[in-house]
Amino acid sequence: MSATMSVASTFAEQASASATANIAAPLSTLRRLGAAAFAQLGFPTMRLEDWHYTSVRDIADAQFIVAGERAQTPRPTSAELRPYTFGGEWPLLVFHNGQFAADASSLRALPDGVRVMPLARAVDEAADLLQSQLGATVKADRDGFSALNAAFAGEGTLIHVAKEMVSDTPIHILHVVDAAGAQVMAHVRHVIVVERHAKATVIESYIGLADVPYFTNTVTEVVIEDGATLNHVRVQREAATAFHVSTTEALQGRDSHFVQFTFQTGARLSRSNVYTVLNGDGCGTTLNGLYMLDAHQHGDHQTRVEHVAPNCFSRELYKGLLDGHSHGVFNGKVFVHPEAQKTDGKQTNNTLLLSDKAQIDTKPQLEIFADDVKCTHGATVGRIDEMAQFYLKSRGIGPVLAKQLLMYAFAADAIETIENEAVRDELERMTMVRFTGDA
Repeated sequence: MSATMSVASTFAEQASASATANIAAPLSTLRRLGAAAFAQLGFPTMRLEDWHYTSVRDIADAQFIVAGERAQTPRPTSAELRPYTFGGEWPLLVFHNGQFAADASSLRALPDGVRVMPLARAVDEAADLLQSQLGATVKADRDGFSALNAAFAGEGTLIHVAKEMVSDTPIHILHVVDAAGAQVMAHVRHVIVVERHAKATVIESYIGLADVPYFTNTVTEVVIEDGATLNHVRVQREAATAFHVSTTEALQGRDSHFVQFTFQTGARLSRSNVYTVLNGDGCGTTLNGLYMLDAHQHGDHQTRVEHVAPNCFSRELYKGLLDGHSHGVFNGKVFVHPEAQKTDGKQTNNTLLLSDKAQIDTKPQLEIFADDVKCTHGATVGRIDEMAQFYLKSRGIGPVLAKQLLMYAFAADAIETIENEAVRDELERMTMVRFTGDA
C-alpha cells in the first residue's frame, strides 16, 4: 500500500469515528453519509478532468488533528480581529481554529427578519429548516472533499433571511487560525437561505495569524428563492503554509440573482469551487474573482454555471496576477440544458504572468444543448504592457512604480464590481499595499 493510500485510510478512520459520535440529527445523518461517501471516493486524483492540474497529495500525505480535539486556547481579542472586520459594526460570527467562538462573536446589529446562529443552536431553534436544507444543495457524495466535510458536520452557521426582508447590513463570518491551530483540520459548513424577494449580503473571511500548517475544508450551501438576491464575498488570506479547499453551491429560483466575489491571496495550496444552478425563469448569476499568487503558491478556481430554466443570464470575470513560481488554474464551465432557451452567458479569464517561472492553466468551457442562446467565453494570458510602461515613464514615473501601478489597475478592475463600499475599499487598499507597499 502506498504512503498516500495509507494516510488516506487514516482520514477514512477519522471520518468513521466522527460518524459514530453522539450528535443530534440531522448532523448525525450527514456525518454517516459523509463517512460512507469518503470511504468510497477518497481524495480526487489528477486523472479526473476537474482535478487535472491540481494534486492534493500534500493534503492526503499529511496527518491533521480534528478541530476540537485539542485543548481550547485563548480567543483572539476584539483588537486583534479589528484589522480583518472591514471597519464595520456588522453581525460577526468568529470561528477560531475551526470552532465557533461565541465570546468573540456579536449578533447585536442583526436586522429584523434575519436569523443567524451556529449549527449547534440551529438543531434546536430551527430544526425544521435545518432538516430540509442541510446537505440538500451540496450532497455528501459530490466529491471527496465534500464527503469529508459532511463526515465532520457540526461546526458552521445557519443564516435565514425571511421573505421580503431587504437588508443592507452584511453578515460577516470570520475564520481565524493562530499558532495553536497548527496541524488542525476544520470542516465548517454554512447554510444560507434567502426567501422570496429578500436581499442579503454575506462575507466569509479566512485568515491565518501564524505561519503554521493547517487544513481548511469548507462547504457553503445557498438557496435563493424567487425574486431574491444574495451578495456573497469570500476573502481567502490563509497562512502561506496552509491548505484551503472550499465549495459553494447555490440553487436559484425564478428572477433571483446570485452575486459572488472571490478574493484569493493566501495558502500554499487553495482550491475554490463555485457552482450554481439557475433553476427558475429569468434568474441570473454574476461570478467575479481576483487571485494574486507568488512564491510556490498553487491556486485553483473551478466554476460551473448550470442553466436549467429559460431567459437566464450569467456573467463571469476572473483575473489573476502570478509571480514567482506560482501556479494558477481556472476551469470554468457553462452548461446550458435543452429547455434553457434565451440563455445569455459570458465568461472571461484574464491573467498576467509577472515572472518567467509563473504559469496558468485556463480552460473556459461552454456546453450548449439549446439552439436559441447567446454565449461567449474567452481567456487571455500575457505580461505587463510595455507601451503602457513606456507612457508612464515618459510622464516621470519610475519603472518600478509604473509596473506596480499597472498591476494594481489590472486588479482593481475586478474589485470595483463589489457592491459593498467598505469591503471594496479595503480590498483595494490590500491590493495597493501588495503592489506598491503604500498603505
